[in-house]
Amino acid sequence: MNFKLGDFVRFVDEKREGYITRIIDNLTVGVTDTDGFEIPVALSNLTHVHGHSSAAVTQVSNQPQAIVATEEFRNTGIFLAVAEDHKASAVVHFTLINSTSYQLLLTLATDKKGAYRGEFASQIQPKTAQQIYSANLADIEIWPEFIFQVLCFTPANLKPKSPIEIVKKFKAKDFNGAKKEVKEINKYAWLLQLDEPVPLIDAQKLKESFFRGTSAKQEVKVPGSEISLHIEKLRDDHQFLTQSEIINIQLAHFQQTLDAAIVHQLPSIIFIHGVGNGTLRHHIHKVISKHPQVKTFMDARKEKFGFGATEVVFKNSL
Repeated sequence: MNFKLGDFVRFVDEKREGYITRIIDNLTVGVTDTDGFEIPVALSNLTHVHGHSSAAVTQVSNQPQAIVATEEFRNTGIFLAVAEDHKASAVVHFTLINSTSYQLLLTLATDKKGAYRGEFASQIQPKTAQQIYSANLADIEIWPEFIFQVLCFTPANLKPKSPIEIVKKFKAKDFNGAKKEVKEINKYAWLLQLDEPVPLIDAQKLKESFFRGTSAKQEVKVPGSEISLHIEKLRDDHQFLTQSEIINIQLAHFQQTLDAAIVHQLPSIIFIHGVGNGTLRHHIHKVISKHPQVKTFMDARKEKFGFGATEVVFKNSL
């Protein structure tokens, strides 16, 4: 019996169910039960639960899904959407979205430290979407390198398009940005365009840059005296972000503002991080406690913020 990431399964020898969230080896998988614990289980000890196949769990199966077509021939628009599983959020599914007018001949291979494996090969019709791969997001550091190869075919009277080959090694930062609503799969997902046009180089601007000298510096805005790190102040789409995405966005904004305050030689600055579970406060204190430009730091205005804000005093202050 074939099992895939995201499949809902039942244990044969005990009353327990869950979703497959990890492929350990050819004989063993990790199953996350209703309590949120992942348990290694032999494939021989599992059975599918009727009505809970992978196609039922995910909104885009391995069968092509039609996208509303347009009459105008579309030359570009090959996207890779990476979305969390509808039920097993630890699992992400890779969906190839072909919004072009071409018929695509697609192959996906993976390279894990020199060990190559063909993962997917198929024809993908124009204006369709097809799931091509699944993985555990927590294992991103050990994900293989992805090799996408695409041929574009059309019977129309058009000059043949050059083959596309993209080699991609995903990193955690690739999933720090906001997910976008992808109507083709009816989910929010991270999007990567595989046929993104190469930007044209303006020869005149390039020539001017050679003679501009090193005096031109990037403008850094002066930050305010109180900086809110609450996610609703930073992102309009915060309700669609995971906890790890939120903390990464908050820390990036904190670091950017801290650097700006140092550049403009501010005497001090207050970061409003809230109380919560203390994770953001812990990370902020860890950074500023070792920063060479920080003189000291303390809880800021407890009568107003309680323990939800930190004031940073810089060494250049009087």
